[in-house]
Amino acid sequence: MQQFSLLTALPVLFANTRQPTVVIPKTMFRVNRQRCSIRESDTVLTSQEGPVFFITLNRPEVRNAVDAATAKVLFESFRAFESLDDAKVAVFSGSDGTFCSGYDLKSLSTQHDDDAETTTLYHVGQGHAPMGPSRMTCSKPVIAAVEGHAVAGGLELSLVADMRVAASDSVFGVFCRRFGVPLIDGGTVRLPALVGLSRALDLILTGRPVSAEEAMNMGLANRVCEPGQALAVATELANTIAQFPQQCMLADRASAYRSAYSAGTVEEHLDFEFRNGFNVLDEALRGARQFAEGAGRGGQPLR
Repeated sequence: MQQFSLLTALPVLFANTRQPTVVIPKTMFRVNRQRCSIRESDTVLTSQEGPVFFITLNRPEVRNAVDAATAKVLFESFRAFESLDDAKVAVFSGSDGTFCSGYDLKSLSTQHDDDAETTTLYHVGQGHAPMGPSRMTCSKPVIAAVEGHAVAGGLELSLVADMRVAASDSVFGVFCRRFGVPLIDGGTVRLPALVGLSRALDLILTGRPVSAEEAMNMGLANRVCEPGQALAVATELANTIAQFPQQCMLADRASAYRSAYSAGTVEEHLDFEFRNGFNVLDEALRGARQFAEGAGRGGQPLR
């Protein structure tokens, strides 16, 4: 792993010099269970190298879609990052060339109103959200490394991060619009704060795809890189951020978040969003079943 010092970190911010590519560690990091417990899982991988904590969605067979069990482990992984004093920045990514395609609608389509998974969606006020950590406000920086699609709930997960590094061929979008699935994981709260109300409404109302270039232009993406390099670029950025004096940086970060949500706390906005979306979850379930039956593929409207 490339080691960074303040002398090597400063030129990254103030010049156009390029640091060597960072190699992502392959050894798994076992979280100290006295500080925060995290379940063993193959669907969410965690590791740590120096000050950088890695969280990776690992359900490539469903393009890293999140089901109820994965959401819980993902939430626990973010809590583990929060509990570790020596983990300064988290890098959040998806395996096998896709960030996250949203909630696993096929798993939802098989559920009935009295099933545990549906119950989890309807009673999410305490603990994790449907997508996992999306109701959290992390106290330390998180960088999303986006390859492939970050759509529907996957878009909302990317918004949990402070910054998004996007591969040039990546795609963002509210793709759940066609299936009647509401944004109840922070999309209606964080997206307007990041890109402005007008642009946010364009994405929310149309559900159209947004390229990495357009995402960069509107402020949704912070860096655009070559395909396959998002994780390396995000890791390099995380190491740079971790080298700065942390108390001052975290104080400025907290102040910026307070300013962005000056009309109320992010928790208040998230509560309203979920209560507002609660009443249309029946429509979401119908859309999930249509998706499982093959409807709406390739951008086609539902019948």
